[in-house]
Amino acid sequence: MTKADIVNEISKTTGIPKADALRTVEAFMDIIKTSLSNEENVYLRGFGSFIVKKRAKKTARNISKNTTIIIPEHNIPAFKPAKTFTLSVKKQ
Repeated sequence: MTKADIVNEISKTTGIPKADALRTVEAFMDIIKTSLSNEENVYLRGFGSFIVKKRAKKTARNISKNTTIIIPEHNIPAFKPAKTFTLSVKKQ
């Protein structure tokens, strides 16, 4: 399902215009991105959590140049589904 499909479903289900649904979906995604970039987790009860995970500093090898490079510590976004969400997906 794409963002356009989600907007269409929201519009069809709620009866609001597609333009308003699109603005709402994009605002939601922007808020999630902003929160995660500020290292704030987002918890949606019954759905799941968008969390920030820290990756430790590590060394890696560049095989083509035969050199060692250091990858610094960095954050990555992750999603952890809620238990009710996981159970509803498993049933289907």
